[in-house]
Amino acid sequence: MDNKIISLKEKFEKELAKIENLSDLEGVRVAYLGKKGSVTDLLKGMKELSNDERKVFGAKVNELKGAVADKIAEKTKELKEKEIEKEINSMPEFDISMPPNLERGSYHPITLVQRQCEKIFKSMGFTVEDYSEVVTDYECFESLNIPKHHPARDMQDTYYLENGQLLKSQTSAAQNAIYKKYRDSLINDGVPIKAIFPGRCFRNEATDACHENTFFQMEGVMVDKDISISNLIYFMKTMLSEVFQKDIKVRLRPGFFPFVEPGFELDISCLICGGEGCPSCKHSGWLELCPCGMIHPEVLKAGGIDPEEYTGFAFGLGLTRLVMMKYGIKDIRDLNGGSLKSLSQFTDDE
Repeated sequence: MDNKIISLKEKFEKELAKIENLSDLEGVRVAYLGKKGSVTDLLKGMKELSNDERKVFGAKVNELKGAVADKIAEKTKELKEKEIEKEINSMPEFDISMPPNLERGSYHPITLVQRQCEKIFKSMGFTVEDYSEVVTDYECFESLNIPKHHPARDMQDTYYLENGQLLKSQTSAAQNAIYKKYRDSLINDGVPIKAIFPGRCFRNEATDACHENTFFQMEGVMVDKDISISNLIYFMKTMLSEVFQKDIKVRLRPGFFPFVEPGFELDISCLICGGEGCPSCKHSGWLELCPCGMIHPEVLKAGGIDPEEYTGFAFGLGLTRLVMMKYGIKDIRDLNGGSLKSLSQFTDDE
């Protein structure tokens, strides 16, 4: 049996020496260490041995197995280094004497407005959070008081993935995680939860001048004792006046959102048509900018916060629509069209 081990080791070393790429190396690994590999086959002969002989032989086989694995790991490292070196050597040479390309890119208008809003909210004590674009059904719906089969789900044609997760259809999907992140500071230290979390959202929309399947929102929440709608109105008016550098005509009308109660639609007078009506505002003179309201007690409970003691507001600012109003962009599709000629004009704001 010892001869089999020695012979197999010699055979392995000869084959390993001939390997020149990672694909062939994987074949050798499977041939020796796989479930039906040569090293595994050695153990089948142990039934012919006595108990004492099995212990000795088993130890030697394990030693061989470890040696084979170590050598394959060394060979893998060696081949990867050779591939990197080959790639480096194949890179084209650059003439450093050539003059530099002085034409610079520009920030996307959504980036500019997002940074402006972040700066405004930071000045009012809000933290800026980031969140994944791929979320669970619980994050996007159930934690927001939208259980399975709830009719409110029909309002959003959502992109689901094969693993059951989904592309977030609203920045509200981050709310539950934010509450859980800051609830200890709120409860133990009395520090209000004040956070915004901008992000990209996805819905299977029929695109037109004011609808896109990919768009940007900025969620905002504030939770503390004795928070009211007046707090919400104050922060939103302050933000809008700072963004547009003038007073903006707004209206607050009732709206249904399962995660707030009461819920509102905050609309602004269309700045593209001056309130007269155009395709961007569906000829109404108003543009829906910010669904908002007081956070529903069930949503606070899901985040580990007692709604009997704390209240809060939440809003979902439409960043994409805010950009359209600020820069007079008539068609939302221009923002995702990738036209450098259109987007390059937004260099002076940064």
